[in-house]
Amino acid sequence: MPLIETADLCQRYGENDILQNVNLKVEQGEVFALIGPTGAGKTSLLRLINLLDLPTSGEIYFDGTSIAGSARPTIELRRRMAFVLQKPVVFNMSVYDNIACGLKWRKENKGDIRGKVDGILEMVALSGYKDRQARTLSGGEMQMIAIARAIVSEPELLLMDEPTANLDPASAAKIEALITDTIHRYNTTIIMSTHDMFQGQRLADRVGVLLNGQIQQSGYWRQVFESPRNEGVATFVGVENIIDGLVASSQDKIVTITVDGSVIEAVSDSAVGVEVCACIRPEDITLAKSKTSSSARNSFAGRITRIVSFGALRRIELDCGFPLVALVTKRSAEEMELDKGKQVYASFKATGVHVISRQGNDPD
Repeated sequence: MPLIETADLCQRYGENDILQNVNLKVEQGEVFALIGPTGAGKTSLLRLINLLDLPTSGEIYFDGTSIAGSARPTIELRRRMAFVLQKPVVFNMSVYDNIACGLKWRKENKGDIRGKVDGILEMVALSGYKDRQARTLSGGEMQMIAIARAIVSEPELLLMDEPTANLDPASAAKIEALITDTIHRYNTTIIMSTHDMFQGQRLADRVGVLLNGQIQQSGYWRQVFESPRNEGVATFVGVENIIDGLVASSQDKIVTITVDGSVIEAVSDSAVGVEVCACIRPEDITLAKSKTSSSARNSFAGRITRIVSFGALRRIELDCGFPLVALVTKRSAEEMELDKGKQVYASFKATGVHVISRQGNDPD
C-alpha cells in the first residue's frame, strides 16, 4: 500500500487551475522527485499533501486513509510529516533550540530531546554552533537547521520544496549529502520538488514531471529520460533534438520519417501518415570528418553553425537541412578540428530515436 496517494487532485485559485487531476502514488521508504519549471504547481501540491491547504476537489490518502478534509485532528496527521520550505525558516533563538522546538511541542522529556538534538547536530556538522543565534548563520547553514529540525522528529513523510534553491554550489552539495544521509539512516519516505532535474536524478528513486499543473509522466529516471511521453516532457528533460516529421513507411517496426526532404529511420509502432516528433539525445549522435560505414541507419552531412563549451564537453550545432545538436568531448572536437563552418557527418542509430506523436501521445 502506498504511503501517499492522490486521486484526481485539483486546486483552483480564482479563475486559475493550479493543479489538474493529479494522480500520484509514493511507496513507503521511496524518494520521489517532482520536477518541473517554476510555476508548474510543485509547491501547491506539497502544501496540499501537508494539509496546509484544502484541494478544490479530489482525494489524498495517507497510509490508506483519506485525509483531505479529514475529521481527524489536522495536527495529529501533520505530526507524522515534516515540511522543509524553499526559504529556510529559523526562529529567533539558538541553533539547539531551533532543532529542539518540535520535540518540545511533542512534550518529549528533556533527556531524550538532548540526546536526539546532539545526535542531529553531529550529523549535520553543526555541533560547534549549538549556542549560536540561528539567524546569524549563512543561508546554507540555516537550511541545514531547517532540515535537521524536520528529521529529528523522525517523520514518516518528509516533504522538501526546492531544498537547495538560491544556494551556492558548495552549500547545495552539503544539503544533498545530508538528504542522502537521511535516506540511508532513517529510510524516510521523501517527496521533494526541484526544477533541477539532475539533482532529482541524483537523489530520487522515481520522478514525476509536473507541467502546467498536470503530472505529464512519472516513472523511473531511465523511463522518463529515454522515453518522454510528449514534447513538453522531452524538452524539459533535455532532449534538444525534437524534429517534426511524417511517417512515410513502416516495416517490421522500422519506420521512415520524412523531415524537410531528408529521411530519418527509427524503431516505432507509429502508423504511416502520422505526424510525429523524432527525439534524439545529443549524446547519442556521433560525428566524423568523412562518411564512414557503420551500423547506424542514419547519417547526414551537416555544416557546423555554432560550438559551445561546457567544461570537458562541446555542444555542436549543425545544419543538416534540419537543425541537429551533438555533444562530444573536448578531446574529440580537437582531434577532428571542429570549427564553425566546417562540414562533418552526423550519425545515430534507429534505436537512438524516440518517436512521439505530434498530438502528445507516445505511440511507442
